Amino acid sequence: MSTQHSTAAPNLNPEAEWFGFERVAPEEKTARVRDVFASVAERYDLMNDLMSGGLHRLWKNRLVAQMNPKPGQVILDVAGGTGDIAMRCAERTAGQARIIVCDINPAMLQVGRDRAVDRGLLDEKAGLEWLTGNAESLPVASRSVDTVSIAFGLRNVTRIDAALAEFARVLKPGGRFFCMEFSPGVAPRLKPLYDRYCMNVLPLLGRFVAQDRDSYQYLAESIRQFPPQEELARRMECAGLAHVAWRNLTGGIAVIHSGWRL
Repeated sequence: MSTQHSTAAPNLNPEAEWFGFERVAPEEKTARVRDVFASVAERYDLMNDLMSGGLHRLWKNRLVAQMNPKPGQVILDVAGGTGDIAMRCAERTAGQARIIVCDINPAMLQVGRDRAVDRGLLDEKAGLEWLTGNAESLPVASRSVDTVSIAFGLRNVTRIDAALAEFARVLKPGGRFFCMEFSPGVAPRLKPLYDRYCMNVLPLLGRFVAQDRDSYQYLAESIRQFPPQEELARRMECAGLAHVAWRNLTGGIAVIHSGWRL
């Protein structure tokens, strides 16, 4: 577990003009990211298994264990369209929590709804709600949520600092934010191999499994563009979150950041 206490103001939203390694207008980035996930929605979970060798399931279990969802809580999972985090929370709380899945992409939300039905997690019984919305302007009341989570979604947000401020806004005092994301801050011994895997293997998997090489080329590039652990922690603090910490998983390939709303 590491902590970061610097509150030096960052350059706000530096990723807003980058779609992977291509420079674009922020509005174009938002539209293109939406198109990426509309394209890959049906095979998104299969691709996650192939890309991570199934590790993403263990990482998500670790995230939800750290979140420790409880009955009676309001939990907001952002960019969680396929429902992986929300359904884990629903199972742990036996349907006694209110769990809102918010995603900008209706196609991803539909996949999540279908998966929940297949697992017997009917919306009302499981406490699940499905909401179309942008992380940068959440359609959620201020100070109304106990826990906000976002798993492998923050790097696809156009204005990361705007989204972090929104997460702080909707949290109740004493609420917690959790972000799990791939990171460029991988342990030095793993980084050369990891970089080659991301840039060479992921696009090929996208081409042959999802029939969409370009989308997975973007996703690989977006990992390289995402801020390292220390920088994201600083930006979380500048957005109004306190006691920020992070935990590296698998040598820093994935990272869980957390912070409190005081």
